[in-house]
Amino acid sequence: MDARRDVGSALKAKDRKAEKAARARVHAAKLALGERGPVWWTDGAPDYNRHMIDNTPYAEDAEPD
Repeated sequence: MDARRDVGSALKAKDRKAEKAARARVHAAKLALGERGPVWWTDGAPDYNRHMIDNTPYAEDAEPD
C-alpha cells in the first residue's frame, strides 16, 4: 500500500521520476502476489464458468429449484 500511496503523492506533485519508481514498486508487489505474470491456476481442467450448471458435471450436486 505504501507504493500505491507514493504513486498518488507523485502524481499530485507532478514528479515523473518518483511516479515511475513508485509504479515499479507496485508492479513488483503485484508480481510477488501473483496478480501479474504467468497464471498459476491452470491445471488442465475444463472451465465451466460460462455454462449453466445443468450443462456441467456439477448438475447432480446442485440443489433443485
